Amino acid sequence: MTDKSHKNRSSDSPPGRRGPAEHERREQIVSAANEHFRRYGYNKTTVADLARAIGLSTAYIYKFFDSKQAIGEAACAESLGGIIAALKKIVGQKKSAAERLRAMYQCLTRESAALFFNERKLHEIVITACSEAWRPISDYEDAMLGLIRELVAEGREKGEFERKTPIEETCRAILQTMELCWNPRLLERHFDDIEERAAAMANLVLRSLAP
Repeated sequence: MTDKSHKNRSSDSPPGRRGPAEHERREQIVSAANEHFRRYGYNKTTVADLARAIGLSTAYIYKFFDSKQAIGEAACAESLGGIIAALKKIVGQKKSAAERLRAMYQCLTRESAALFFNERKLHEIVITACSEAWRPISDYEDAMLGLIRELVAEGREKGEFERKTPIEETCRAILQTMELCWNPRLLERHFDDIEERAAAMANLVLRSLAP
């Protein structure tokens, strides 16, 4: 998925957005979209629905987003950003790199399951985002990769992790194993024992990182 999503990235700016980057109307539209997607699902929500909910015209919404997908991408990015924020807190803790990496697997599994299955309609939009390689998915993976890279580099520096394997190869391999913990289709398939599977994956990765 990572390779496919990177191929679909054409620029550093979010696709489909118009007007000033910072604007309260844009935030209002995304907030209303999140509410509608939670209640009715992405596929059943139209731009006209969002316009009615906010009390704006459809034409006005198109001043900020060029399509329903662009709005969906902004809402998706906002939801996934909450998970990244939780992971950043773990990485910032004063624990060993190994402990924090293990905690990343646990947190990623817990937060993703809560978001995608307690908020069942959000499960739909993230599946769409994964299937169509939306920009927020590649951004999400990039953010996770950055956190993994930070932990692996620190672990190597302190002698916790091996140094023979190229660090980028190691970090990208870890990122691939973490897909089990957040990809909504994989979570759904293994939901009954996902925490045990995530723990087993973390154990395997940490053993492979041992010096």
